[in-house]
Amino acid sequence: MAASVVAAAGRLRRAIRRTPQWRGPSRRALSSEAPPTQAAAVRDAFLSFFRDRHGHRLVPSASVRPRGDPSLLFVNAGMNQFKPIFLGTVDPRSEMAGFRCVANSQKCVRAGGRHSDLEDVGRDLSHHTFFEMLGNWAFGGVYFKEEACSMAWELLTQVYGIPEDRLWVSYFGGDPKAGLGPDLESRDIWLKLGVPASRMLSFGPQENFWEMGDTGPCGPCTEIHYDLAGGVGAPQLVELWNLVFMQHNREADGSLQPLPQRHVDTGMGLERLLAVLQGRRSTYDTDLFSPLLNAIHQGCGAPPYSGRVGAADEGHTDTAYRVVADHIRTLSICIADGVSPGMSGAPLVLRRILRRAVRFSTELLRAPPGFLGSLVPVVVETLGGAYPELQRNSAQIASLVSEDEAAFLASLQRGRRIIERTLRRLGPSDVFPAEVAWSLSLSGNLGLPLDLVELMLEEKGVQLDSAGLERLAQEEAQHRAQQAEPVQEQGLRLDVHALGELQHQGVPPTDDSPKYNYSLRPSGGYEFGTCEAQVLQLYTEDGTAVASVGEGQRCGLLLDKTNFYAEQGGQASDRGYLVRVGLQDVLFPVARAQVCGGFILHEVAAPECLKVGDQVQLHVDEAWRLSCMEKHTAAHLLNWALRQALGPGTEQRGSRLNPEWLRFDVATQAPLTPEQLRAVEGTVQKAVGQDEAVYMEEVALARTAHVPGLRSLDEVYPDPVRVVSVGVPVAQALNPASQAALQTSVELCCGTHLLRTGAIGDLVIIGERQLAKGTTRLLAITGEQAQQAREVGQSLAQEAEAAAARLSQGSRDVVEAQRLSKEMGRLTDAVDTAVMPQWQRRELQATLKALQRRANTAVRKLEMVQAAQKTQELLQQHSEGTLIVDTVYAESLSVLVKVVRQLCKQAPSTSVLLLSPQPLGQVLCACQVAQSATPAFTAEAWALAVCSHMGGKAWGSQVVAQGTGSTADLDAALSTARAYALNKL
Repeated sequence: MAASVVAAAGRLRRAIRRTPQWRGPSRRALSSEAPPTQAAAVRDAFLSFFRDRHGHRLVPSASVRPRGDPSLLFVNAGMNQFKPIFLGTVDPRSEMAGFRCVANSQKCVRAGGRHSDLEDVGRDLSHHTFFEMLGNWAFGGVYFKEEACSMAWELLTQVYGIPEDRLWVSYFGGDPKAGLGPDLESRDIWLKLGVPASRMLSFGPQENFWEMGDTGPCGPCTEIHYDLAGGVGAPQLVELWNLVFMQHNREADGSLQPLPQRHVDTGMGLERLLAVLQGRRSTYDTDLFSPLLNAIHQGCGAPPYSGRVGAADEGHTDTAYRVVADHIRTLSICIADGVSPGMSGAPLVLRRILRRAVRFSTELLRAPPGFLGSLVPVVVETLGGAYPELQRNSAQIASLVSEDEAAFLASLQRGRRIIERTLRRLGPSDVFPAEVAWSLSLSGNLGLPLDLVELMLEEKGVQLDSAGLERLAQEEAQHRAQQAEPVQEQGLRLDVHALGELQHQGVPPTDDSPKYNYSLRPSGGYEFGTCEAQVLQLYTEDGTAVASVGEGQRCGLLLDKTNFYAEQGGQASDRGYLVRVGLQDVLFPVARAQVCGGFILHEVAAPECLKVGDQVQLHVDEAWRLSCMEKHTAAHLLNWALRQALGPGTEQRGSRLNPEWLRFDVATQAPLTPEQLRAVEGTVQKAVGQDEAVYMEEVALARTAHVPGLRSLDEVYPDPVRVVSVGVPVAQALNPASQAALQTSVELCCGTHLLRTGAIGDLVIIGERQLAKGTTRLLAITGEQAQQAREVGQSLAQEAEAAAARLSQGSRDVVEAQRLSKEMGRLTDAVDTAVMPQWQRRELQATLKALQRRANTAVRKLEMVQAAQKTQELLQQHSEGTLIVDTVYAESLSVLVKVVRQLCKQAPSTSVLLLSPQPLGQVLCACQVAQSATPAFTAEAWALAVCSHMGGKAWGSQVVAQGTGSTADLDAALSTARAYALNKL
């Protein structure tokens, strides 16, 4: 063994010896006295073993933020970053193409999406949203089953010193439906390594056959398990290590074909391995968590952690310990990798995790404000050595966590009071109202994760109206779907009579200037002010003015002032809630606000009585508003960038934006070229990267009349009018002598905007189409979504380059050429539908179209060569006669048809039917009837007779036909073909 491996193993054994031997479930209080190097020693021993003993290349962990893979919210397995190798799409010029044997410790997050452990965290002793996966890989058959099993066994038993009699293995027992036999090769390897047959288990495809997805590389796997019982009583097995042997490819038709290159992909959870080595039943009892649990105890003053679960965990204190410890690790790792809590996708999941951690720490552990941020240095101390990005970003992580914690605490306190108040009004058998739960949730007003609301009710023994909640969720989903191509919503409105009555009463227009009351915090986040107002008028859904509304009514609400942005200028309305002053625990959700003749009408659902004269306090949905501000400022920059690319006479034809996307219509002489689209994005990116200040000021409308470059739409503007200028103070922008408005974005606009452009993050145009002659509609996204779109585009571009390189190398046979042609088709479909930069989509579509033509030509040429060869062989076997019925191996139906055609071309008076047996019992059929034999004898009827005999189908014409079937008795099928033909000839 190499000296470094010996040294690593020695350090590991010394570290493990410092831990008392496992004596069953841990009930002791953990402290920071456990040596902090134990986890590092286990990780280092793994990496040293594969690098120094077995020549593996060590690669760093990929970011938990997937790169170019929209199917994943987070990286959830060690193999994610190697997908291009498994799929055969790796660019041959890339560094990854040179990988042969590699090993690493990969950061993984399983929260949200297909693989999520979020709901289980805290409830048991083993689940985590973040964990580390130790893995080794062999690409292209450098080594396979025997070497992989031998290395795993050597590491576990010799380096880690796990007793052999505590280890069990499982292997693939076969799948008759798929035509796969048991993996006896793996079984025999384990027997040879000394594993007794009594500790070997055979399982089917659900347990021991691994697949990447519905299609793609797959294969049997063998797993190594550890027996917690240690021979006392029945075995208690936990999986330690999964060794996957990729040797098949799942085709689109569901069949399995052998891979041209075989790969080894293994994964072993560090936390679980550490628990085994340190003699713990729980991963939370290892030194990866003990410093965190100790810090939680010291920071909260809660009783020490004692590892209890279920009913034994009175007050759910230990559950809270586990949730907080797990979640702060996940938050730290994700933020360090560039995923911050946000509005959708992975950022939304992270927002939910953070708020879940806040709730458990404050309500169950009685943590003081700012507590979560104080745990970040402990995470950095335990994981920063392995993942230095934690150390580089520790201050930013702590600041962001603390800021979001503070914002959420206020909502949480109010949410708890609302729940208590609602429960006091319910009868013993009543369910908790879905509308109240929804108003508390992330989709509603307070931003509480819905699972927290459910958990808070569960702890009080109250059942939630799940059916009602499901209905509200469906309505929300439908509403979001409609926004993709918005239609005019028929919301509550004031008709001419209602407006006339208000004017007759002398009611002044609504003062909505408080909508601009927001500022930047020193940390870079935004602070939005609340607004107190008086109810001036209430309206029923049919527009009737009333003095009050009752519980459960949907109504229109007119106030003397508001901080809600009413939908106008293409910007979506704010949403949020209001409360009555003096009764803070009843939320009145505000779905939208609309401008009606200078009055702002709020559409409100009233859970309780509301009457004219009530004083209310308004709260906008801050995340919603901020996302709209990002899109609106981005729309101004997009407008300016289009003029830079297309000329100063370019005119905007309209826009619409919401938190998800912005849509922009522009007058164009012709569709934008990919180069123009790319230039527009580049101009916006430059302004965003410079983090320019955004200046807003109300000025007399007359001052804007003759300013060169100032943009306005064909609208009636108020006087004074609001001017929005990027990078240049408004006074300077409006000075005709400065020409500043020609050099930056300056527009008349009443919308809400960012105070600095940097928060946009990025802008990507993901769609473009001709709306009408002379008008182009652009669809764009910003921030995290834009970055993800760029990564998807880059990934698809690399796949296209790799495919082009493989095409240039030429194909050796028909199967390889056909596979390459199908790959071009798959890539084309992916490019057509992916969320990616539109300029890149257009370029790739053109490239792939040319590559598809080349690939199809290569297939046809190879098929013709193969068909000619098989034709000559058959002519030599059937030198005489007017009928040829035979079998021949063809790799596709297309090749078989070509053989038949060439035979009939060289022997025009001969009728030909050929069968070609395929894997798994399928049979291809092609035939052609001599012209002189028709119409009494037709190819379509001939093929149908033969394929029906084989339980298949056929199609074609009188002269040429083809079909498929399935049979194990080819002689009988051939006899049917001959008998039918002889009967007709």
